[in-house]
Amino acid sequence: MPLLVVGISVLILLLLMTKLKLNGFAALLLVAVGVGVVQGIPLEKIPDILAEGIGGQIGDTMLTIGLGAMVGRVMGDSGAAQRIAGKLLDAFGPRWVQVAMVVTSMLIGVTMFYEVAFIIIVPIAFTLVRVTGSKLLWVGLPMSIALSTMHSFLPPHPGPTAVASTFHASIGLTLLYGLFIAVPAGALVALVWPRLPFIRAMDPQIPKGLVNEHEFTDEEMPGLGWSLSVALFPVVLIAGAAVTDLVTSAETPFLHLVAFIGSAPIALLLTLALAAWAFGPRIGRSLAEVNASCTSAAQAMAMILLVIGAGGAFKNVLVEGGISDYIKEVTDSWSISPIILAWLIAVILRIALGSATVAVVTASGVVLPLISGSGTHAEMMVLAVSCGSIAFSHVNDPGFWLFKEYFNLSVVDAIKVRTTYTTVLAVLGLGGVLAVEWALDVLAL
Repeated sequence: MPLLVVGISVLILLLLMTKLKLNGFAALLLVAVGVGVVQGIPLEKIPDILAEGIGGQIGDTMLTIGLGAMVGRVMGDSGAAQRIAGKLLDAFGPRWVQVAMVVTSMLIGVTMFYEVAFIIIVPIAFTLVRVTGSKLLWVGLPMSIALSTMHSFLPPHPGPTAVASTFHASIGLTLLYGLFIAVPAGALVALVWPRLPFIRAMDPQIPKGLVNEHEFTDEEMPGLGWSLSVALFPVVLIAGAAVTDLVTSAETPFLHLVAFIGSAPIALLLTLALAAWAFGPRIGRSLAEVNASCTSAAQAMAMILLVIGAGGAFKNVLVEGGISDYIKEVTDSWSISPIILAWLIAVILRIALGSATVAVVTASGVVLPLISGSGTHAEMMVLAVSCGSIAFSHVNDPGFWLFKEYFNLSVVDAIKVRTTYTTVLAVLGLGGVLAVEWALDVLAL
């Protein structure tokens, strides 16, 4: 049974990494090869499938994560990250630092991918940890939870946008209804989770090489205007492109230019160039010093990128093994509420494959025929599938490894933290979808 193969492969992976202390990159590749063999994939095709999975995942993330890490390190080494962190503390106070993280993450995360927003905000979170003496998860976890919620629930992020197209739903209405669900659910989990006893018992340290340990004086730090300008520059470019894409369907050279500079890699590359000047020669630092910051960030990111790439290989083997087709066949005959069915199929696919995109696309295809005669609002179906796809993030999800490595957690602790919070978000999301659907039906009477 394919789902049994997934379960056993996860257990073996945990054994390799926890008991045998095998490097995550090697462990993921070993398990991926084993799954490919058990699933009957021809042996000569397995290396290509692994390479395709690594290439696809690294291709999607290396530019974003690499450039984002360099921008973050340049800001950290110049004192810009400390300047922003200090102003956040002045505005919210040390007691409300988590609220500051949630508000910042939700505003930035509405239009930005989880990975991109994470890389941009995490240097500020690291600096807040150092300045306030708080635990890393106390500050960083609310940020990650808020970003996860925005990315998984709302268009213009790729999953919800793809499903909206399948269901012919209004992206604008989906975003509007989704905000009513995502903001309270995300804020609730973001503020509650760090307070849970099993989370508070963990005390991971900031990974070496990703943050400057020097505490700057006020005179050493660049001004708030420049610090915020550089931090928000990619947000403006990416958000501007996303909004432009939502409000117009015209094809013009100008719109193509907007889409180009609003793509995450180009936006971050332009930001790095701006940061190199603003926090280099403009304030008396040499370009050699800026280059040293970039090199340090790249060295710190090397193993993180390898592990994320191996996670992509594991995911690709599961997809090529036909597990999504098996789940589709099993669930075709289920007779339950379309909203619950859509959510449940997305959850099962997410557990089995790790890919939220594959989960939402497959789940939407299964339940699409049910929409026309069910009376269910298409926007609610989009949100049901989207919030289901966030559940049970674990070792076959490349995003799990980004979270684990940046917060310096063991595999077991990362499962305790991330797998639980993503699952609770999915359940709360389903409850919110059912509540909004009921309210829309009542208002229509």
